[in-house]
Amino acid sequence: KAVCSESSQAKNSQHAEEAAFYMDCRAAYLSVLKSSLENIKSKEQLSLVLQQAGRNPSQKTVDKYWTSRTTALNFDDFCMILKQEKPATKNELLEAFGKVDPDHTGYILHDELYKVLTMRGEKMTWDEVRSITNQADFNCGGKLDYRKFCDLYLATSKQCCRAARERLEVDCRLRQQQFGSQAETCSEGIAQPGSKPSPRIPRKTDHKVGAAKGNRRAPSRPSSAQSCKASVSTTISVGAVTNRNAKLVDVDMMKDWQFAHCKGCFYLEEDCEIISHKYRLQVPQRSAVCITIKPLNIRAVEGKSYHWLSVDTALYILKENEGQENLQLVSFTDQQNEEMSGWKGELGSGVYWLLPFTTGCRLKKVKSPIPGEAKLVYRGEDGDLALTKEFQATLLDIFETIDLDGNGLLSLEEYNFFELRTSGEKCDEEAWAVCKDNFDMKKNELTRQGFMDLNLMEANDREGDPSDLWVTLLSLGYNKALEMTEACPFVIDVCAEKCKPRIKAVSLEAGSSQLNRAVCKSVVDKGEAKAMDGCENVLVHTCRTGRRITAVIENKSENKVIIHVNNEQSKNCQSSRGLTVFAVEVAPKSMTVSQHVMPLNEKEEWLYNCVHSLL
Repeated sequence: KAVCSESSQAKNSQHAEEAAFYMDCRAAYLSVLKSSLENIKSKEQLSLVLQQAGRNPSQKTVDKYWTSRTTALNFDDFCMILKQEKPATKNELLEAFGKVDPDHTGYILHDELYKVLTMRGEKMTWDEVRSITNQADFNCGGKLDYRKFCDLYLATSKQCCRAARERLEVDCRLRQQQFGSQAETCSEGIAQPGSKPSPRIPRKTDHKVGAAKGNRRAPSRPSSAQSCKASVSTTISVGAVTNRNAKLVDVDMMKDWQFAHCKGCFYLEEDCEIISHKYRLQVPQRSAVCITIKPLNIRAVEGKSYHWLSVDTALYILKENEGQENLQLVSFTDQQNEEMSGWKGELGSGVYWLLPFTTGCRLKKVKSPIPGEAKLVYRGEDGDLALTKEFQATLLDIFETIDLDGNGLLSLEEYNFFELRTSGEKCDEEAWAVCKDNFDMKKNELTRQGFMDLNLMEANDREGDPSDLWVTLLSLGYNKALEMTEACPFVIDVCAEKCKPRIKAVSLEAGSSQLNRAVCKSVVDKGEAKAMDGCENVLVHTCRTGRRITAVIENKSENKVIIHVNNEQSKNCQSSRGLTVFAVEVAPKSMTVSQHVMPLNEKEEWLYNCVHSLL
């Protein structure tokens, strides 16, 4: 009983922390923006919202999340950023000041402070430094008492968060939009922190809670939904995976069919957004077609597992009608065979778009210890720079990934996808001609050796400094141990019975509105719909496809709605949202994905038990 009680308390504490975190996100966001449906539209806004959340972002931090390709960040993006950017602790601040005060006196001369803050790192102006040294609270006799400064800094940071929360509490309009757990009590009978009713909103049932304590039956659904106006519960039990479906590709049956294939990659951005290649498929005439996608096994080392091989992949097939803007969903790869997903059917002649998709359940930011930074270059006995064997092997893997057509050579088009990802720029015909004069090429395409020499030249240009090489590697999803942890290469195969299909990568970008609409429509078409009790205009569509379950919220009403989502009763599951309890805001007359859910361990049973509640 003691063990169960401790486990229950730990679980309640975790849920309370998640709810408090989400409430802080909400409070900070609404301190700057009118609604959580409104997007952050500039670096300045992002910096301001982060400050309201008790952070003090440097320009480098802001630039990490607001890149040259960023046009807007939504509320979910902001929550993910706050998860990454933890508030500075007192020990971290003291350690930073200690580098300027090696004797640990607790003081820094103003002259030294001016020198450090105006000449190092993110440089401040003289006036900005003077505004610090003029503060009487932590300055005396031409010196800064940095311990007092740290105390005041941390107190101010907490005050920002507290003020934002208080504004949220006082404003009735905003209070109705609060995110997070609003439970009065949890199913074990322990009060949830932060869930006490406001003194300004007396609850009729409050007097009954105390009387019933100790002898009441545990509620049949998660208690965090009890204070909501309407709710709907969905439960799906899935057995452990043993054998997957029959083979998607029957080699004997398709031996006379014509094939086309193309590679690509999912890349995880700093803000946790996933970008990938998009494809154009031409089918010359009506034909039976089989389309598959699976993670690409670029290098198999015995006894070593590769994270990206377990990433879920899917393709959405859209028909082009009178231009790229008018795309109609045909289907998606809803059949599963081991790590491959596929679709079989008939396609008429015409142009189609293939949009790769992954839920984000398995391709996500994972902070794991790295034993040490890999060495990329070294100087030989003759003093010349050379690439280490480990780096050479990694470059060959990268070449295999960016060689989209798999012919063993890089065309200018393929190389430009690589350049766009790593530098944000393109190589023009003139620059390509220079490459041809200096590096090994065949048929105007770069060979593996030419690609290796190109990277060696970059190291030589920097006189052995690997900084630029690391920028390339990190942007391609590698960590400092040369492990690919934030990318997933994949391969698409298309085979047709009566014609030669043609597939071509046309862009490298984040999931478009077309992809989002396709995901929602596929769930609505194939899933089960449940209207919320007491609110028929809000429906939750749930669809199980292979290894994943997707929930879509449809709001048919004229007003936006906020839906509280609770997965506390699910077992052996992971949500694409990264939280057990969260909320989703849905605009009027629209649909949005609530979450994708997958098993943590496929070899064990898993239970999806989710309550969607209208706040």
